[in-house]
Amino acid sequence: MSRFLVIRADADAHMGTGHLMRCLALAQGWKAHGGQATFITVCESDGLRQRLLDEGFQVSTIERSYPHPGDWAITSQALATHSGAWLALDGYHFSPAYQRQITEAGHRLLVIDDTAHLDRYFADVVLNQNINARRLRYACEPYTRLLLGTRYVLLRSEFLAWRGWRREIPTAACKVLVTLGGSDPENQTLKVIRALQQMDVDGLDAVIVVGASNPHFGELAAVRDSPFAVRLVRNADNMPELMAWADVAISAGGSTCWELAFMGLPAVILTLAENQRGIATGLDEAGVTVSLGWYTEVSSLQVSSALMRLFQDRSLRRQMSQRGREVVDGLGAERVIKSLSVQPGE
Repeated sequence: MSRFLVIRADADAHMGTGHLMRCLALAQGWKAHGGQATFITVCESDGLRQRLLDEGFQVSTIERSYPHPGDWAITSQALATHSGAWLALDGYHFSPAYQRQITEAGHRLLVIDDTAHLDRYFADVVLNQNINARRLRYACEPYTRLLLGTRYVLLRSEFLAWRGWRREIPTAACKVLVTLGGSDPENQTLKVIRALQQMDVDGLDAVIVVGASNPHFGELAAVRDSPFAVRLVRNADNMPELMAWADVAISAGGSTCWELAFMGLPAVILTLAENQRGIATGLDEAGVTVSLGWYTEVSSLQVSSALMRLFQDRSLRRQMSQRGREVVDGLGAERVIKSLSVQPGE
């Protein structure tokens, strides 16, 4: 395995934090195998940048992302500094032309993707960790290796520490975790809070996680008329503990779904972005989560009804918990890193 890994991924209020956070999981695994990782990022959150630094990774920030020419100038300089490094590219805005620049310059390229939306992928390895990945068709080079499906889910080290843990399924659920992504620009978190306020559940207790890039924290903090215990946690640094605490979750259909599945936490899913549609549908079909569909078509009453069903059905929660642990086993990063250590043709 090459010693160096250069990661190019961004995070902001529009795209959320999922790209950067799953790359953090890859970097953690790389480091555990004795490697070094460098992040090149457009990242609005001071907290996220500090998280990367605290983990022991180098961070180079750039002001404007591709197609701005400064992006490739900084990225190519980092690659030149680390001869033989892998470059991991995670973001929908990186075009085939950008990928081709990388490979034609002689660098090895891992593209982390969710949608197979590009006309061509010029990568040594394409990784799609989603449950619907094998339904997609990638136009790629003859030498490209495809890593498709939940066997390759990238989980951060704080989750992997819970591999031997087993969830207890209470007869009556009352603890709910609300986590709608790092940004939630449409403020669907407020809709969910309104849904919880409509529910009649003894001892209802809610933790509302507000992501690092969420612009609505002030509005959410102003909601004081809840007839139940509610806590707002901003930029949570203990997500595994919160997932272990909860009986049920409501989440967006992004990377958090894999964390919920691994922790065996039954969840209701709102689809907040186009790239989440296949994930939400696939997890629903697999019996891991309950998908409510596209967020603009879901009312607060539908949210509360779906949650009530889970609260009241212990058998269903047990089945969903078991299926989640079967779908995500926590070995994804190990499998990806092993694949990167294989030479072409092996």
